[in-house]
Amino acid sequence: MSEGEDDPHLSAEGELALARLALAQGDLRHAAGHVAGAIAYAPTMPEVHETLARIAAVSDGGIDLFPLEQHVFVGAVVARAHLLAAAGRPGEGLELLAAATGHAPQADWAGVPWVTAPELAERLDPERSARILMQVCAAVPDPVPKAARTPLRPYLTLARHAVTAHPEHGLLLGAASALARRVSEIELAIQWASRGVRAQPSKLGEVWLGYAYRSAGRTREALAALGRAVDHDPDDLAVYADIAGTLADNGRLDEALTWIDRALARDPTFDCAVHTAHRLRHQRDGRVGHLVALADFARDHLDDSHEHGDLAECCRGRPWLGQLTPAGGPAVEALRRLTATDRTAEGPPLRLPAPPPPSALRTLAVARPGLRVLTAGVTGPDPRLPRRAGVRPLWRYSGDGVVPLVSTPSAEAVERIRQLAHPAWPHPPAAYDAAVGLATLDGSDLLGLLAHPPTAPPTALGRVLGQDPALWVRCVQVWTCLGLLHHRTDEPWPDSARRRMLLDLVWGVEDWTTEAALFALVTAAWVDPSVRPDVAGVVAARLADAVAVGRDRPVPILVSLAHLALATPDLDEASTLLAWQAAGVPPRRGRLRRLWERLARPFRR
Repeated sequence: MSEGEDDPHLSAEGELALARLALAQGDLRHAAGHVAGAIAYAPTMPEVHETLARIAAVSDGGIDLFPLEQHVFVGAVVARAHLLAAAGRPGEGLELLAAATGHAPQADWAGVPWVTAPELAERLDPERSARILMQVCAAVPDPVPKAARTPLRPYLTLARHAVTAHPEHGLLLGAASALARRVSEIELAIQWASRGVRAQPSKLGEVWLGYAYRSAGRTREALAALGRAVDHDPDDLAVYADIAGTLADNGRLDEALTWIDRALARDPTFDCAVHTAHRLRHQRDGRVGHLVALADFARDHLDDSHEHGDLAECCRGRPWLGQLTPAGGPAVEALRRLTATDRTAEGPPLRLPAPPPPSALRTLAVARPGLRVLTAGVTGPDPRLPRRAGVRPLWRYSGDGVVPLVSTPSAEAVERIRQLAHPAWPHPPAAYDAAVGLATLDGSDLLGLLAHPPTAPPTALGRVLGQDPALWVRCVQVWTCLGLLHHRTDEPWPDSARRRMLLDLVWGVEDWTTEAALFALVTAAWVDPSVRPDVAGVVAARLADAVAVGRDRPVPILVSLAHLALATPDLDEASTLLAWQAAGVPPRRGRLRRLWERLARPFRR
């Protein structure tokens, strides 16, 4: 089935025309294939089911024309489901429809009369009905977005009929509650789950009831139900994590951590408890070490019971943990003003109080060709000079402009970075993994991308990023430096080319590439514990240098460097406190918070 069809109804009619032609010629196999295609396009279209019935009538039920083979087409699965129901095997048919819903939840596979008929629930064993409803629930989010609930309505109707036919079946009532909760029928979910635990008290029933209460915002009742679930089964540590999450969502972090500690005391490796513990501890004090420990745990336990989103949740929207920081400084502010006013290069020159970073100068030159930029004299350490001797520079200042000292990148390198560059990522290890696509590029290509970033691609994201030229350039530079981490990975880290090139950028001319290279080093420390002491030392030294320079003149990248330091594994406490001060955001709680308060007190007088 091709994607992007303008009219699924017309596509289904085309498949049906071919199916009827094949049927008239006695070619049942091709007729079945075209009907399967029609069902995939329009699963509730009456003509589709009429043609399917014709095939069944001339082929002894037609079930064998739709075998369950490896990589079976979803339309064939749904066709077989309908034929099984017609043959008196509706339970098997429902299981296949639920599987189709799991494969493509947006399609209305179950929106047919036989699924919503009251007599179906009476014929089905309630245990089987419960399992089918649970299968559907496992395939969809909780809650399901409003626009995506229609395909689940037939299953909810089935649930209503089933609980009417079997009003005392605890498992069925609980599964029905779970489905009702997902489509935001919250009061119905509470009603069914309450009936379920009264009819058959159980751990699972109390969990379903607790979730229903939690969805209704009735936290006290939710915690009570989940507590009873623990009483039923003290060894189910997932419930402990649910209680902790509910408490944390309501601002009761200390109580939440008490429950997590109880779970970890029973099993210190239980994945749900470990993920929740690190997330809540980071939520409490903001220390990045909790997230690094969580990343280490996830890397060492790839066979976890299910996927967790705690690390991504904690990193989302946070500087350098989940996204890059916007560029700062007079040059960028001037560029944004020019972009907003659509000013051309004609007119008076742009006067800046100090030489801006090379990347900012180049971005100005590309965005406004011919614009003259004049800078005032330098006070304090010269930003046009490397911060350490012996580094290989990317740039050379010439008058009030800048000249790249590396060649332009290849067309292949440009294409790859344009496909990859993005201002956000789930967390540093995920960013590292995503950058592997740059691994085969030459080092000269990667350095070339830093000094000669290409234009944004003609995609929706590219058009958005292209509206802020500085943001796009930073995206290119950040992902290019992540690509450097994959350069010659067979070389031991201490003497590797990748480390040397990144350090040249870190200690080169004060620039956006300084931040990008430092982020790559920080990311290396996240994914490889053996390099953490080295990276922490580099970050601490670079931050201290920027703070020292900042006493004599503005350092546009200082706040960003501070956030990078706060994302660094195993950074020493003094540097961490310095980073909090430079970032201008106090620690949340703990000893660093007390130190911050003591140091900040004189400035409040």
